[in-house]
Amino acid sequence: SELYTGLYANMGNYKSFGDTKFIPNLPKDKLKALVFASQSFKEQPGEMEALCDSCSSALFSLEDKQKQLGLGSKGITTYFSGNCVLEDAELAQKFLDSQVSCWLPFRAFCSSQPDHFHFHFHISFIQYKSCQISESDIEWQQINEQVNEQTLHNLQCAHAASENQKKMLEGYRRSFTFGSIAHKEGSRFWIKDKGPTVESYIGFIESYRDPFGSRGEFEGFVAVVNKAMSERFAKLVSSAEVLLPELPWPRDFEKDTFLKPDFTSLDVLTFTGSGVPAGINIPNYDDIRQSEGFKNVSLGNVLAVAYVTQKEKLTFLEEDDKDAYIKWMLPSFEMQGGLHELLGHGSGKLFVQDDQGKFNFDQNTLINPVTGEKVTSWYRGNETWDSRFSTIASSYEECRAECVGLYLCLNKLALSIFGHEGQDAEDVVYINWLYMVRAGLLGLEFYTSESSSWRQVGDGHHLLYRHEDQLMFTHGTSLLLERWDQAPFPVGSSQVGLDDDHDAVVFPGEAVELVEYEGSAAGLIHSFTERFQEDAEQLEADLLELSKRDSPCWCH
Repeated sequence: SELYTGLYANMGNYKSFGDTKFIPNLPKDKLKALVFASQSFKEQPGEMEALCDSCSSALFSLEDKQKQLGLGSKGITTYFSGNCVLEDAELAQKFLDSQVSCWLPFRAFCSSQPDHFHFHFHISFIQYKSCQISESDIEWQQINEQVNEQTLHNLQCAHAASENQKKMLEGYRRSFTFGSIAHKEGSRFWIKDKGPTVESYIGFIESYRDPFGSRGEFEGFVAVVNKAMSERFAKLVSSAEVLLPELPWPRDFEKDTFLKPDFTSLDVLTFTGSGVPAGINIPNYDDIRQSEGFKNVSLGNVLAVAYVTQKEKLTFLEEDDKDAYIKWMLPSFEMQGGLHELLGHGSGKLFVQDDQGKFNFDQNTLINPVTGEKVTSWYRGNETWDSRFSTIASSYEECRAECVGLYLCLNKLALSIFGHEGQDAEDVVYINWLYMVRAGLLGLEFYTSESSSWRQVGDGHHLLYRHEDQLMFTHGTSLLLERWDQAPFPVGSSQVGLDDDHDAVVFPGEAVELVEYEGSAAGLIHSFTERFQEDAEQLEADLLELSKRDSPCWCH
């Protein structure tokens, strides 16, 4: 049960990448016997038995719809009620587009009546002006959803090192009270907080888990800066304006001015969410990223754990490649991750026509390099990448960032920034490409034959390659991975479709004690039970109440 709870650093029972359900690796009756033998059961037998009975069936269920996240018959989600299909999500999005500038903290619930259709929007902040709009046979109703008051209390008690950080934290607090506009303001101060020793961010951030690709999952992290690795990333940032012109698209497709971000390597102290990524490029507000900037964050201690590879678990590789793969995997991924985040997610310009009709590009002269014709489409008003591309937005963006990393990993300047010269540089390039090709095969795990669809973000590696006849992916037939000599990779890549330096952190009037936990699932659970004792009972009661309140929404 300990391993099941900690699997994939999940705070749920669906994989954080791939969105497929995983169940305990033991029969239901044995899991129940394990619970009944626990200290908690001895202290509260009635409550523990009720909890076990309430979740055991859902925990082990492998009904077709419950095997993966999705909408309607294709899966299950708690961002929409169980009777919502793609058309309902599109309808809800259309309404939200007309009402608010950001949809990250909304969940949609619909219920059919004999003569009309209801949508209820659950909103994850405290104060919101309710409204009701009727359109023919459609009735819209917005209702408020209370958030945990403890979150606001903790933010109120948070320590700030500067006036800018105070304004940042105030924006976060206001966002949990009034909504996403305040969160955007907090994010503006966050990107101005350059080079802090302790880094943090909180809110409804990533839309990967929403089958429609628009609603944000709650996320919060606290981390400390790894100064040695951050120096390399700082060099990469300084070289960005030299590397960006190397990308294979016209200069007009880049931002008018490259806004140099704060790019740091962090060691995570705590991270809440359904999974812990290897790198982050935030905030995800397109207008801020385009005109004001962003931050790149590489989570170094996540990389160090996630990419420790055991030789016997390396599938699809020749034996001769396995030792090199183990040796160079982490250095190559550090470089790929840096290029992916900074010049992948951080590059490119959104062509926009604002509400006053003003363009941020010359629509009379801008040429589409693929068609040779003038660009004929662009974003309007409040439209964003996620709202326009919805279900494929995240995967498409991740594929784009991976391609940029692959393309630029062959660049000698980029290699030298990460300390790779000569044969070492060639080995890093080779293993980076080999990793990506292998990831393409592993990505097949995320294909659902029943629905003929691919699941989740970052699993589009199978789309990236058409490397002549050396590598072939054929849909629905056998797949072949052939080993190639290192020499054919040219520079140009037309193939691509806590250390001693940390500052002390001292809280006024408080004694600081460093407590370390074992790096395992047991350590993760131990850290939570020790750090969140004061409000544990109330938090559990609140979660159970919310679960019971919403449970009828999932039964369709």
